[in-house]
Formats: sequence, C-alpha cells, structure tokens
Amino acid sequence: MKYNKREKAIVLLADGTIFHGKSIGKKGTAFGEVCFNTGTTGYQEIFTDPSYFGQLMVATNAHIGNYGTHADEMESESVKISGLICKNFSYNYSRPSAEGSLEQFFEKHNVLAISDVDTRALVSYIRDNGAMNALISTDVENIEALKKQLADVPNMDGLELASKVSTKEPYFYGDENATYKIAALDIGIKKNILKNLAERDAYIKVFPFNAKFEDLEAFKPHGYFLSNGPGDPEPLMDAQTLAKEIIKRNLPLFGICLGHQVIALANGISTYKMHNGHRGINHPVKNLITTKGEITSQNHGFAINREETEQHPDIEITHVHLNDNTVAGIKMKTKNCFSVQYHPEASPGPHDASYLFDQFIENIKNA
Repeated sequence: MKYNKREKAIVLLADGTIFHGKSIGKKGTAFGEVCFNTGTTGYQEIFTDPSYFGQLMVATNAHIGNYGTHADEMESESVKISGLICKNFSYNYSRPSAEGSLEQFFEKHNVLAISDVDTRALVSYIRDNGAMNALISTDVENIEALKKQLADVPNMDGLELASKVSTKEPYFYGDENATYKIAALDIGIKKNILKNLAERDAYIKVFPFNAKFEDLEAFKPHGYFLSNGPGDPEPLMDAQTLAKEIIKRNLPLFGICLGHQVIALANGISTYKMHNGHRGINHPVKNLITTKGEITSQNHGFAINREETEQHPDIEITHVHLNDNTVAGIKMKTKNCFSVQYHPEASPGPHDASYLFDQFIENIKNA
C-alpha cells in the first residue's frame, strides 16, 4: 500500500507546544523523548544505534535520505529510534552503492517519520527548555486525545531501557583464533564497537544485560567491556554489581557511554539527567593526560557528577567536554579500569579517539 506522502502531521511536546509538518508516508502516532543530533552524515547509523531506543530523533541537517541506505551501515539489527523529525526528506538517493531509499528502509522497519518541520525552531526550543517527552502523529484533528496519551508516557529519568535492546542469548564476534578474548556486556552495544575490538586481534563473547560475573568469567577472557546503551544507568543494578566484581579483582575493564556511567556508579559516583544531552559528531573534548584536543562522536542524555568524581580518592578525570566542562573520561588510580562518555568507534564521526581501543589492548597486555 502506498501512503499519501503529504499527509499533515504534528510534533506535540509534553508542555503542549506544537510544531507542524508532513508525514513522509506511514500514518499513525509515535511516542518518545525528543532529542536532536547535529551530525551532517551517518543517519542510518544513528537510527539503528540502540542508545537511541525510546527517543524521537530531530535531525538538524537539512537533508535526510539523500544517499540512501546500505546493510553495512546498520549498528544493530533494526531501527531503534521511536520516530524521525526532519526538515527535507529525500525520497530519491544518489549514491551508486546504496541498496535502497530511506523511505523503503522505514517502510521495512515500520518507522513513523515526518518532514517539513521547522527543525531550527524546534531544536532552539529544546535547547532552551530541555529534553522532554513528545509525540509525532498524523492524527492532527484529535489534539486533546493525543495530549492524554502523551501524559501516560514514562519519563526517561529513572527509566531502564537496556533490557529492551540487549541480546537475549550470548553470541560470539570475530576470529576464535585471535590473540585476545574479551567479554562484553551488551547494554545496547553497537556493531562498530565489536568491529573495532575484532580488528585489534580480539575474539569477543557478548553477554545479555543481566549476566553475572561468573557467566563472563567462564569465557576466560583477557579483558572486560561495558557497552553504550539507552536510558538511565541507575536502575542497572546487575551491571553495577558486575562492574564492582571486575574492579575488585583488578581485571582489565573498559566502558563506553552507558558503560562509563555504570563504572562511575559502581564507584559510588552519582549520575544525573542532562538538560538536553550531547548528540552529534563534532563535540570537543580535551584529553587531560596528553593535553590534546579531540573532536568526538557523542550520544548521551545522562552524565556523571563532576564534583563527586573530583573528590573520589581513587578516580582521576582523564577527559573533559569543552562545551560545558562535564566529565568525558575517567580512570581508576589503583585498578586496571578506564571509561569515556563518548564513542571512540565514531560511526559516524571522526576517528580522533580510536586510540582508546589500542589503550584497552595495551592494558590487557600489561595486566
């Protein structure tokens, strides 16, 4: 069935603010926390990143869909965003290697998207008023009913979502004859993280979000990894317990994004929900160890408490975000453990931080 591409649609924010647009195809209503990504490329990776589960994505780039889609650009097996909000949606694409249009991709994955929205005004509003729940809908005649439905959507603060995107059963990635074995906890892992580890002569076994230390230990890994992922880190008690066990035994541990927050919580450092988060591929970070700057790919709505981190006797801040001085990386002074708040696999994004995977392997070698 072919939908009317120019169906009227709206963005309705939790505070009652409405932005108008047009459906790109599918009719219906989608709910989530509204957020924005400032990247100019990599939309397919963004849409399939498990860290975006439960969120309505506003794309700040003016054109979305112009280079189509490709199977190699999937960060997971399915689309993870709740829906897309954009300015100009390209039904046609120009990349010769593309395997299909973004419209076909969304139809396959049953994704609701709307275009012709004043995304500059919407992003400006989110920046001023903070991330909040929202909906996108083609049911533009029933605003009051939509408001009631939106009021029932749970807030991201306190929401556990890792279980929604984690693997149900353990699986392997890479060459089983590789030099190093790494046990990875999947709380929303991206394929390109696994690819980066495998490229460094590692064989990875990926475990579900609620796996116990004994499960990971039975693999006899040389190192342990805590992945990125969606939602609030505080409810992830199993992951925090796992991190505490790994740290107690002084085993090599590396955490990215949600994994970084879990490591902080395991050390008694609290986390908090940010005003509107960091999402994009040009975020400036300073490495306090080397004093060098890095342009990084970021995607998170929570952060760790800087004051508590500075006061912790066994934690050193290694990286800071230069826009707002939030903690972007830590390491433990007496344990083989470090983590960053951004994405060194940078898919999409710059590769300034790919050295962190090398650092993890070096930590494993020297353990």
